[in-house]
Amino acid sequence: MPATRRQAFAALAGISGAAPLAARQAIAQASSRSEAAHEPGANKVVGLVDHEANGFTPHELLTEFDYGDTSTSPDGRTVREWTVTAVDKEIEIAPGVFFPAWTYQGRVPGPALRCVEGERLKIHFVNAGSHAHSIHLHSIHAASMDGVSGPSLVEPGTNFTYEIDAVPFGCHLYHCHALPLKRHIHKGLYGALIIDPDPARHPNNLAAAQGRRHGTAEHGRWQEFVMVMNGFDTNFDEENEFYAANSIAFAYANEPIRVARSRPIRIYLVNVTEFDLVNSLHLHGNFYDYYDHGTTLTPTLQMVDTVMQCQGQRGIIEIDFSRHEPGLYMFHAHQSEFAELGWMSFFDVTDA
Repeated sequence: MPATRRQAFAALAGISGAAPLAARQAIAQASSRSEAAHEPGANKVVGLVDHEANGFTPHELLTEFDYGDTSTSPDGRTVREWTVTAVDKEIEIAPGVFFPAWTYQGRVPGPALRCVEGERLKIHFVNAGSHAHSIHLHSIHAASMDGVSGPSLVEPGTNFTYEIDAVPFGCHLYHCHALPLKRHIHKGLYGALIIDPDPARHPNNLAAAQGRRHGTAEHGRWQEFVMVMNGFDTNFDEENEFYAANSIAFAYANEPIRVARSRPIRIYLVNVTEFDLVNSLHLHGNFYDYYDHGTTLTPTLQMVDTVMQCQGQRGIIEIDFSRHEPGLYMFHAHQSEFAELGWMSFFDVTDA
């Protein structure tokens, strides 16, 4: 019988029980002393992932926003277009651990599609995979664009163009909605859809809207990151053996995210972890503001250091380290098991 996730965790802690071979080989045994467990590097994978073979690095996924191609319609409206292709691709999620993924653009998560409130969006979807797939957008749109049935559910070797208006502004999600849904999502068909507010539509909160809208001077001061929280069931028993932000276990623990303490941080946080009810982000040594779904210009939670999201939930986190000393500041899931199995990270706060 395949070992369960909790048997794998037991093996990590030095308790009797057989972990999956990949987990035993990939994860170093966690220290039983709580002090050591919070030291940088006290719990991490052994070896390195071949990012070149994957075709992406976790640090690229953090900061790459896909703005597509823009044109102007006859009525003067901006039209923004992307071509997104579904392909089957094996990816390495931890050293020596390979996952047979279904992907958008050969990466997990898919590209972070970014646009501006009120634009007309066209996503040309090509299914080069082995199963029927779709793009279901967490947005306001017509039934014919929902990616659930009819032409918007795309068979292998065919294509479909999704057309929607970019509303509401915020941090959103897109994913495949073919059945069985949990398998199509878990296999890697998901990504972030970020709709910046149009400052002209928000005169009563102009400064906040300008700070979110890419291309403005106010926006330029921010350090922005996309973090898609996910998990991987490597033995297909419907329990995850690995957890991460942006797919690669311990990526931002092994190579902390370098940030300037003089500039604020904005995180577009999306949870698509399958087989677990919630995921979370906890920050050490600081508190932050949280905008649920990113659909408001004022925080829905102020001065918190932990936020929980159910699957499909997303939001925006804003952090200020300007009054802190330089150094490594840990952040991770506050489900301890998730942190021990890969969802563990650091900000390297510097004066640079």
